[in-house]
Amino acid sequence: MTFAPRTWVVGEVVTAALLNQEVRDQFNSIFAAWTSYTPTWTAATTNPVLGNGTITGRYMKVGRTVLAGFTLTTGSTTTYGSGNYSFGVPTAAASASQDMLGTTRLTAGSTYIGQCSLASGGSSMAATFPTAATPATGTNMSPTTPVTLASGHVLRGSIAYEAAA
Repeated sequence: MTFAPRTWVVGEVVTAALLNQEVRDQFNSIFAAWTSYTPTWTAATTNPVLGNGTITGRYMKVGRTVLAGFTLTTGSTTTYGSGNYSFGVPTAAASASQDMLGTTRLTAGSTYIGQCSLASGGSSMAATFPTAATPATGTNMSPTTPVTLASGHVLRGSIAYEAAA
């Protein structure tokens, strides 16, 4: 991962090791493979239980910019809890940043296109889907919104945001 650049001092001897750390390693981190993480899946009232479903996430951090994505696939033993859902991000958002929006897609027989939102200073994002075509209003995802979840449904989400550190 990238880090704050070194502050050089007058008369300092530049070595191969310093150049490798300050230049090569910084560039390598930008072009490296994304890092896997396991997002948390919570609900406002009763948390869901993944059971034999899966949830995976991947992210790339360059400086304080984080690009993150996750995939939730429900299983036959998944229970869905109650209340609006939240999905953990790999690192908390900066509290001085603005709220950020990303995209979500739920494949559940039909395909539902929505957005995810991450509040300033937040550590989890909410998935929001339209409740009607006209007017285009939305509501946060829950066990029954935008559709009643069942085994084999797949939710994907992605977001870009400023990290706290």
